[in-house]
Amino acid sequence: MKKMTEEEIKKLLFAALTELFEIEAEKITLSSNLYEDLDIDSIDAIDLIDYIQKQTGYKVRAEDFRAVRTVEDVIQAVIKIQNSSQV
Repeated sequence: MKKMTEEEIKKLLFAALTELFEIEAEKITLSSNLYEDLDIDSIDAIDLIDYIQKQTGYKVRAEDFRAVRTVEDVIQAVIKIQNSSQV
């Protein structure tokens, strides 16, 4: 597994939000609240976690995303998962 940079994670996440959930790219910012601003529901959140897991190869657990509220939070959660997965 290749460790992704913060910028690569951001691009992956923005692509997921626009492709999976048909959110207009200009609506997405790092401070966008997934639930309030982007209308992501709990089922969508599971789909997003699954997408991130498939794209990165890292094991992502729902608990890793429990405190996630914004796009930036997701990026930081993925970085944390990557760092804890380094062997």
